[in-house]
This record gives sequence, structure tokens and C-alpha cells, in this order.
Amino acid sequence: MPVEPKSAATGGILSAPPSSRAGVLAGVKHGFFGREGGVSSGTYASLNAGTGSNDDPANVLENRRRIAEAFGIERDHLTGVHQVHSPTAVFIDAPWTGERPRADALVTTTPNLAISILTADCTPILFADTHAKVIGAAHAGWRGALGGVIENTVRLMKEQGAERGRITAAIGPCIHQSSYEVGPEFEAEFASADPSFARFFVPGAGDRLHFDLPGFCASRLEAAGVTQIETMPLDTYAESKRLHSHRRSVHEKAGDYGRNCSVIMLG
Repeated sequence: MPVEPKSAATGGILSAPPSSRAGVLAGVKHGFFGREGGVSSGTYASLNAGTGSNDDPANVLENRRRIAEAFGIERDHLTGVHQVHSPTAVFIDAPWTGERPRADALVTTTPNLAISILTADCTPILFADTHAKVIGAAHAGWRGALGGVIENTVRLMKEQGAERGRITAAIGPCIHQSSYEVGPEFEAEFASADPSFARFFVPGAGDRLHFDLPGFCASRLEAAGVTQIETMPLDTYAESKRLHSHRRSVHEKAGDYGRNCSVIMLG
């Protein structure tokens, strides 16, 4: 189903910067933020939330402050992890006081603590069990998704009182199959894990194939017992005005790229 930015009243957060929101997460504050509503320029224009980019750090901090303000919190309560394409999920109950853990998913039960994931083609997934008041956020690139980051996020949520059958999950803006061209060695890695994964590839030109990353993530969610899933129809590569994309920046020889920010918070 098409998903467009909704009003503050519907989404439970302020209307600026613009964000897209998912119906399955209607009971919890969340937003998928893209390029719009920030202060960065050039290849980072305009809402770049990536502290790991080569953007002016002052611009990144202001962009992150604006995202935090949309949730009615201070910037230090917009939290994340040092993402490394791993299967690791961590629990957080307060803003980090030191170095962020090297992980690719967060789970919390703490109100007014916004957990976030940065992406620029990889899949951001936001999770909620509103009954148990447990939320999660995962960075699921192909390597993390194949390695188990989705299953580990669900497992950690369950340890905090969530039930698999109550968890809702939104697959946010990411690179979609029509834009995700890969080589045969990429397919071989998936086939070695499970031959049935061949269903997520379709032929392209020559020996190229196209991989369905959001479809694969949805299948991993279902295998983990999550059945209330919404996949947002937003392709980071194709939506050049709305979303940052690493692959697009490579093809344009931009040298670097901005990061989209996906956020969820109990409030």
C-alpha cells in the first residue's frame, strides 16, 4: 500500500522534518526520515543524520536535533548503535554515556528514549509490541538479514516481555528489487545458506540478477513468528529527491552519501 507522510496528529510526532509512517505502527511514535527538512547541502542535502559521513558535523548535529525535536526530546535521547552489518541486537534503557556498542539493532522498554537506525539502501525495520510496551529497530542489510539480525531482535524483544504474535513490524525505505542488481557470487552465498532463497532473485542482463531485499526481510520476519508486517513501497535508489542512496551515490561518483534515519519511541 502506498505510504505518504502523515499529519502530526496521525503519527504522534511533530510534522517537521517530513517523515513517512506505517499503519502497522499507528499505536507508537515513529518516523522514517529521508532527505527533506535539514540544513546539509550538496550530496548530503538536506537531512543527513549520518555522523559517519563526511558532512559538516555541525550540520549533522542540527539535523539530528530536528529529528529529536519532532519527538519532543533532547538530541541525546535520539540513540543509535555503531552499525557494522552484524546480527547483534542490544538492549538499551538510557542514552549511551560512552562509546556506542557495535551492533545493528536496539530494543528498549524505556519511554521517551528514541531508538534509531541509519540506512542508505539497507533495510530499516521498526518493531513494536504496544501491549507489552517493547519496541525495536534493526538495520538489515543483506549480510545482517542473512546472518540473523531480524531473528535476534525479535528474540530480545521476547526476553523483555513481547510476544511474537503481537509484534508488528514495518519494513522502511530501502533498495527494491528493480534497482538491486547483483552478481552470481551474491546469489551463491544465499543458496549456500538455503537453496530456497533462490526465489528472491530474478534474472537481469547477462549474468546479472536482481535481489528482493525487502521480500527477503519479510520472509525472515515471518520465520521469526511476526505476521503483522508492512513493507513500504519506497525505493531509496529510485527516490532521488526524497531519500539518500549509497548505490546511487556510487553510480553518480558523488564520493560520499547521506543517511536516512528511522526512529521509534515509546511515549
